[in-house]
Amino acid sequence: MSPPHAAHPTLIPLRFISVEAASGIALLLAAAVALLWANSPLVHYYHALWHLPLGFGLERYLPEHDLRFWVNDGLMTVFFLVVGLEIRREMHDGSLADLKVALLPIAAAAGGVVVPALLYVAVNTDPVTRHGWAIPTATDIAFAVGVLALVGKGIPSSLRMLLLTLAIIDDIAAILVIALVYSGGISWTGFPIIALGVALVFALQWFGQRSMLAYVLPGAIVWYGMLRTGMHPTLAGVILGLSTPVRAAFGRAARSGHPVSDEPAPVTRVEGALHPWVAFGIMPLFALANAGVELSGITGMTGGSLTVAAGIVLGLLVGKPVGIGLASFVAVRLKLCALPPDMRWRHIGLLGVLGAIGFTVSIFVANLAFDDARLLAAAKFAVLIASGLAAALGLILGRLRTARR
Repeated sequence: MSPPHAAHPTLIPLRFISVEAASGIALLLAAAVALLWANSPLVHYYHALWHLPLGFGLERYLPEHDLRFWVNDGLMTVFFLVVGLEIRREMHDGSLADLKVALLPIAAAAGGVVVPALLYVAVNTDPVTRHGWAIPTATDIAFAVGVLALVGKGIPSSLRMLLLTLAIIDDIAAILVIALVYSGGISWTGFPIIALGVALVFALQWFGQRSMLAYVLPGAIVWYGMLRTGMHPTLAGVILGLSTPVRAAFGRAARSGHPVSDEPAPVTRVEGALHPWVAFGIMPLFALANAGVELSGITGMTGGSLTVAAGIVLGLLVGKPVGIGLASFVAVRLKLCALPPDMRWRHIGLLGVLGAIGFTVSIFVANLAFDDARLLAAAKFAVLIASGLAAALGLILGRLRTARR
């Protein structure tokens, strides 16, 4: 690999963090607009917009085709494609490439998934409400990094990298949960379609095709195959992201042995091209489509709605910081890993609070977990409240650390 590419492991996370920090503000504004709109006299137009039929002539192939479907099941596939690209890059030459370096965020992320889930299940004993156990296990990269960016310059750079890596591992856990828990009954008719799409992707790579547009049709075939199987179609994005080449030379160029130009590897180039669109377009649009909770239906929460909301708030605000902090402490004490030189345990505490900002992925999982409108509204409201409180607490703690320093 040429020298210009050697700098990528350092440069990409910094650029990634700067985009995510700005995206967090856009995400917050979109959620605020959705909440205000859904609780205004214009609420009818809010619901009418997202239930607007949008079939594209594919009505006979798709079970539902309103605007919200295309946002949640269509555009969010691109979001998960970027997640897959991040995972692929980090496993190749990033923080997940070295197991010793990755053990701390892996342990922290594991604790941040297990403890919130256990607290949620402890509150929700009914099988219907218990189905939302994975909602408080997610971390929103954009929102969390945005809060960290507002803290100031007194935060160690290793904390930003640790937060980024932890959130990526959280995304891996969310992907596995969506695939194993929140996909419907498996229909084998979709697997040949998935195989066809993946085969076309690898064929294009074998011929050395570098144009991103050439992979749109195979990607759409994989998406449709996932939909036909009963698995969530957004997982197609993860498959495509993980199969993207990590070296500049692939296909014909790699076989010929000829040196390649200074063009970056496809995994870097595609992520760089799509990430701003996801950060400033798709994620805010998802928040606008899903954060519009009518508060009039929340004020009298009882029964299942109350336990769902309580489990999510408890899981995020208590389970996340405790799980992340405790797992990190145990891993370091067992000498499986060590804290970065510029970090102290108080920084791990701040990491745990920032990890409690669920938002995008938590709302996404809530949509998959509950069909009941009351339970879904309670879950979304709890995610918004818990994420907002965690963001405020993280900002206060970060400011105090900076001022004390």
